[in-house]
Amino acid sequence: MTERDQLLDRLRSNAFEIAYRMLGSVAEAEDVVQESLLRVHQALERGEQIAAPHSYVATVATRLSINQLQSARARREQYVGEWLPEPIITDGRDDPAQHAEMADSLSMALLATLESLSPEQRAVLLLHDVFDYGYAEIARIIGKSESNARQLAARARKHVAERRPRFTPTREQQEELAARFFEAAARGDLAGLEAVLAADVEMVGDGGGKVPALTRMVQGRSRVARTLLNWFRLGQRTPGVSLRLVEVNGARGAVYLDPQQRIFGVVSLEISDGQIKAIRTILNPDKLAHLGPVGDYVSLLRPPE
Repeated sequence: MTERDQLLDRLRSNAFEIAYRMLGSVAEAEDVVQESLLRVHQALERGEQIAAPHSYVATVATRLSINQLQSARARREQYVGEWLPEPIITDGRDDPAQHAEMADSLSMALLATLESLSPEQRAVLLLHDVFDYGYAEIARIIGKSESNARQLAARARKHVAERRPRFTPTREQQEELAARFFEAAARGDLAGLEAVLAADVEMVGDGGGKVPALTRMVQGRSRVARTLLNWFRLGQRTPGVSLRLVEVNGARGAVYLDPQQRIFGVVSLEISDGQIKAIRTILNPDKLAHLGPVGDYVSLLRPPE
């Protein structure tokens, strides 16, 4: 591998971290990464001296992501059902400090909240609070004044803070609560399930019009618990379907697998204040393809002939 290839490989990770958090889509983020690296390569081919490659690619990736978000908003307004970010599996990070930082900035809760910000607010908040860029450099990246960048960050931060949990449990506490949740659901234990759900728990499903999913949010401990039990009973009646506990975007969750061990769904749990506050299920096959072979959820629902 040449020195240039090594540089581009390092920049790839940097560009993806920014683009995915900006867009909430692995596929769209990969497009941004490819275009960003192409521009770096072209600049080097022209003989340009890039003094700060990471800053250079951050600028390109951020600007491309802002443009992508502006065009994506119209598509998401026409999306069938609820739109959720594409999940990523984040198992295997053992450093507690790194895990806590990563979990917060990648969480489904944060990515969903960021959807209500303007593209510029989203960029400023992420660049400053997640990637530690100074306001002067952020202003240059987004083409605003430094005072404007600070104002955008303040408004975005206030919006996000209003939706942050008061208490975030430790990794061990999350694992214990998630285990109780999935065990109760598998046993059909309504009381046990309700015991781990917040009174105002929300459940959202994203099928994208491609597969059956919740058409709108379900709210409230009793309604969510009964809906979950119906789903689990359906899964238990389908031979070969299994569930594997994993970490989804830094939080506890699971993947649903068909008899051929192909993924057909991902569930992510939002845990705070000692209870499960939100359950997000992604079933749209287009949002699962980056995780591996995708199963046919619709065929699993058909009764055997």
